[in-house]
Amino acid sequence: MKKILIILTFLTSFSKFTFSQQDAQFSQYMFNGIYINPAYAGYREQLNVSAFYRTQWTGIEGSPKTMSAAVDAIANDGNVGLALQISSDRLGAQRNESVYGNYSYRIPMNADGTSRLAFGLGVGAVQLGIDGALLNPNDFEIYQPVGMQSTIVPDARAGIYFSNDRFYAGFSADNLVSQYINIDRYAFIAQPKTHYYLTAGTLIPLSQDILIKPSFLLKDDRGGPTSLDLNAFMIISEKVWIGGSYRTGVKLYNKSYLQKSLSKLNSAVAALQLFPTENFRIGYAYDFSIGPLQGYSSGTHEISIGYFFNRRNTRMFTPRYF
Repeated sequence: MKKILIILTFLTSFSKFTFSQQDAQFSQYMFNGIYINPAYAGYREQLNVSAFYRTQWTGIEGSPKTMSAAVDAIANDGNVGLALQISSDRLGAQRNESVYGNYSYRIPMNADGTSRLAFGLGVGAVQLGIDGALLNPNDFEIYQPVGMQSTIVPDARAGIYFSNDRFYAGFSADNLVSQYINIDRYAFIAQPKTHYYLTAGTLIPLSQDILIKPSFLLKDDRGGPTSLDLNAFMIISEKVWIGGSYRTGVKLYNKSYLQKSLSKLNSAVAALQLFPTENFRIGYAYDFSIGPLQGYSSGTHEISIGYFFNRRNTRMFTPRYF
């Protein structure tokens, strides 16, 4: 069982017609908007830097380890958002790195600019790789790499994002170019596949010092099961966030190519966000496996940090304030 992820990487890389590269996931997705949607660039209306590190299914050799970092800001009186986002993902023998420059055009929907509709585009490159030294199949396959094998492909992504004082929603798609780049000469490197993201959230004031912020994230790649994250945070005095999530597979439409007996990889998440200073945020999330991995994994750990420059003390109830 300890090498299950390495074996899975081998199997999913073997058939280029059946399997494809899967995007990494983050339990603190609501703080990592640039990773999901390029139209999020400039959403906070201030210079913002953030970083995330996630180690998934601890205790299982070859389990996913993911890093993401981003910096974004506004320009042209807030009508333009700019962002740089990088990420690195490890899954068994699979190695994927990416870098994107993101641009969003933010259209004011009211007089004071608290409501905006943004259209975003990200362009960059993805390095796809596999370390053959970590593959350990029972039978050696033809064309199986014995060392590191990698290729760099161009990519683009696009999205739309709406936000006002109490609500936000966005839709995006990635791997718009890389999915068409022929990498068949690398028999064990998985072909990128477009992922679609739909997210929305709102902010509900219960009192002057307590707010509730529910949100959801729906992810689909038209190849594997559709994933749904349901999340809610209680915000206390703008300093402490306490919340949790539930992640499960859902059936939006018929996928006849999936195994009928495929189990849902359900998990629950406990999360905490702290603002020790006005401009600094630190967060932690712990995922509990409640599906087939229960009992085999010690859970998933995810930490994040963020720093906001020139933070504005206005729009206290708008989601972008956070």
